[in-house]
Amino acid sequence: MEVLRLIFNRGRRRLWTSGSSDKNKAMVEQLERCGIVQSKRVKEVMEAIDRGLFVPAGSGSPYHDSPMSIGYNATISAPHMHATCLELLEKHLQPGMRTLDVGSGTGYLTACFAMMVGPQGRVVGVEHIPELVSFSIDNIKRSAAAPLLDNGSLSMHAADGRQGWPEMAPYDAIHVGAAAPEIPQSLLDQLKPGGKLVIPVGTVFQELKVIDKNPDGSISVRDETSVRYVPLTSKAAQLKAY
Repeated sequence: MEVLRLIFNRGRRRLWTSGSSDKNKAMVEQLERCGIVQSKRVKEVMEAIDRGLFVPAGSGSPYHDSPMSIGYNATISAPHMHATCLELLEKHLQPGMRTLDVGSGTGYLTACFAMMVGPQGRVVGVEHIPELVSFSIDNIKRSAAAPLLDNGSLSMHAADGRQGWPEMAPYDAIHVGAAAPEIPQSLLDQLKPGGKLVIPVGTVFQELKVIDKNPDGSISVRDETSVRYVPLTSKAAQLKAY
């Protein structure tokens, strides 16, 4: 039986689930029942992109609501965090929009972004571990997002995500899948006026921050929830820890 535990933190409700689903659709439906998946578009894309294709063999059930190791001192986030980020960015993931995914890992969330912006949009995944970039491309090729990789609207790159990917800037949406000690200026510079950046920030204590870039270029920042991510660091530091 699924066990639900509510944690109230600074007036914000955080919902954690334990247990697992043996099917992707059941996982998404459970997240919907918990109120984490709210929009029809997020539900549809999470059902279309099977998380099981993006979790390394031997890591455990891909439908369990917890982060999992993907090697190289990196993780794939728990499904509820993927759903949270998709919901936060949903209005900036409309067809034809541009998205940057920093720390793209196994490519799961990058593929979801690509499905949401469609073939007329552009999604760039940046990961500084070349082996993970290759793994993510193989995963995407087996998923519903494969045609978007083939037509070039989705691309994966080995690079330092802290520098973003200026070649395709500015972006309507930027997602960062690792915790930065502070918000990188390079990512703010690559965010389009009217765009949104979602990034975990902190070291020992981390907050998932939501940054909106106003039309005049100023930014508004709010904290969504407390989180625990691996650090956004250099390739050398990450591999040394590994």
